[in-house]
Amino acid sequence: MNDFLIILSEKEKGKTSFAHLFKYKKLYKGKKVGHAGTLDKFATGLMIVLIGKATRLNQVFSNLDKSYRAKIKFGEETDTLDPDGKVIRKAELPSKETILSVLPSFKGKIMQAPPEYSAVHIDGERAYKRVQKNEEVKMPEREVEVFDYRVLKIDDCYLDIIFHVSKGTYIRSLARDIGRACGSCARLEELNRLTIGPYSLSEKNLSTMEILEKTDLFSKVRLKTEYRKEIDNGYIISSYILSDSAPEKKYKFLYFDSELYAVAENTSGRLKIIFRLGYGSL
Repeated sequence: MNDFLIILSEKEKGKTSFAHLFKYKKLYKGKKVGHAGTLDKFATGLMIVLIGKATRLNQVFSNLDKSYRAKIKFGEETDTLDPDGKVIRKAELPSKETILSVLPSFKGKIMQAPPEYSAVHIDGERAYKRVQKNEEVKMPEREVEVFDYRVLKIDDCYLDIIFHVSKGTYIRSLARDIGRACGSCARLEELNRLTIGPYSLSEKNLSTMEILEKTDLFSKVRLKTEYRKEIDNGYIISSYILSDSAPEKKYKFLYFDSELYAVAENTSGRLKIIFRLGYGSL
């Protein structure tokens, strides 16, 4: 069972996402340990930790939408766009009315340039490494989506706000761009990840199977038991399948009767096993 684990974990402030995994690497020695979605060192909140064969599902969870509670500080911008960076710009504070007036332009699909201090690859090297070598870095814009936002409070130089965003959205970049749209500048003061897809920290006691069942990314495929030997050898063709609860879905739970046998991916109409489980039934 320890060879396939998914844990909803809370990262504390001041630790890198990599350092947050140390306790799990110590606890599950010899097992591969990863996570689905990096949090900056100053940030807190939900991380999905993947252990053993579950690391093969990294892409599944990384592609989920996310929500964050952010505290944006206006009138100041740092090179890292967070509280730990060097101040590179200062400006007058925008009014509350100005802030509220520009926010709607950041809802929906927008073009966004990631922060220069980020892990995005530029010509084969991570952007932050190039910046650290004093190289000039041009961050290409990419399309992201802000599904919704909710203003909690605007007080003095701070905006307290919740964003619901697509994968790949940088909240640091949102803070920067909102500040500039106000005719000022801004950076993040605090950041807390509240949810990843359907998951939140209020559900951190869920078992691995409960976590998997909670997402709607998987369909249930019933396999014919008389073809188990062929399937064990890596062959899954349409005649081996009894039923598929949602044929259009990319990821599949494969069952022999009530036994969860494997997780598979639909690639070009063919099922490819990501990994076999075979440790019990739901």
